[in-house]
Amino acid sequence: MLQLSDIEKAAALLAGQVLETPCVESRTLSQIVGCQVFLKFENLQYTASFKERGACNKLAQLDASERQRGVVAMSAGNHAQGVAYHAQRAGIRAVIVMPRFTPGVKVERTRGFGAEVVLHGDTLEEARAHAHTLAEAQGLVFVHPYDDEAIAAGQGTVALEMLRAVPDLDVLVVAVGGGGLIAGMATAARALRPALQIVGVQTERFPSMYNAVKGTHLPQGQSTIAEGIAVGQPGRLTEAVVRERVDDLLLVDEGDIEQAIVMLLEIEKTLVEGAGAAGLAALLRHPGRFAGQRVGLVLSGGNIDPMLLASIIERGMVRAGRLARVQVSARDVPGNLARITATVAAAGANIDEVHHQRAFTLLAAQNVSIELVLQTRGHAHVQQVIEALHSAGFEAQAL
Repeated sequence: MLQLSDIEKAAALLAGQVLETPCVESRTLSQIVGCQVFLKFENLQYTASFKERGACNKLAQLDASERQRGVVAMSAGNHAQGVAYHAQRAGIRAVIVMPRFTPGVKVERTRGFGAEVVLHGDTLEEARAHAHTLAEAQGLVFVHPYDDEAIAAGQGTVALEMLRAVPDLDVLVVAVGGGGLIAGMATAARALRPALQIVGVQTERFPSMYNAVKGTHLPQGQSTIAEGIAVGQPGRLTEAVVRERVDDLLLVDEGDIEQAIVMLLEIEKTLVEGAGAAGLAALLRHPGRFAGQRVGLVLSGGNIDPMLLASIIERGMVRAGRLARVQVSARDVPGNLARITATVAAAGANIDEVHHQRAFTLLAAQNVSIELVLQTRGHAHVQQVIEALHSAGFEAQAL
């Protein structure tokens, strides 16, 4: 099984090859969640993900013959870019197999690091099978995204850096997909700080490691905004490490992750993908579990689609009451719309959208339903706007 010596060896190999990212306290988040929060900014790596560490460590351990043959990996995201980038730096041929549905921006970014991208299959499993076929046919070395000791050892260097920066952490909270990151980090942390708690986080839609370790049979979904940890089957090597060295596994839902992404963007001015926000999502979902403790979170990656991010920000504003829909019923006479908008403005809200509805309503024929999308300061402010409309003689309600 993976040992501390493997991770220390990886740290020596990675010195100067990957960024030693900051690990600093977030005072504002600490106040919000009720524990002392320390953030490890792995989203600042060159490829915006911790995956570089394992890829670099694996490639550094190839012998001359294996370097000559080249490597192949299967990934639709961060592992692909990590392998491609460090293979390019080392002058090693890299073939990356991606499913055909992979967004074009990820394909082009991987090609930009010098990799040969092969689009094959409609699922990750089909792409993985094809990668193994290419490995056998062309003599390429298969670089697994997580079920490999060299990969997990590289990822474990995150814990070495965190404990060097903040030696008295009480808990490490780590996102779990296939288990490479938490296996490496748990191995390092358990050896250096035996009393340190190690908690894994999975999304409720992909609870594969949770099911395997806890013996549950929770159903698996089809998609999640935390696609970086959307793994259907945990690694064999990593599952064994998690069973022995991880204290607990928690689940979070999509809303928790969305809220965490928005909070990190708004409070810390840092961009993370869904998997990168899973640790903070766990603090939001399970505050009692971490109350009063010194908690280390890994912001594992920052590769998120801009359109998805825009949607998450907008939904976050809705949850916070800063974007609200208000329905107003009024007589359909000249000047009433102007009175409504003036009342809203006087209450301090900004109108984003106006929808005038005459036909599709159960109101009397001489009435009109007006739906307003408002920018407000929060739920209490929305209520103030509605009360102002009531005072002006209009029927109004939040939708």
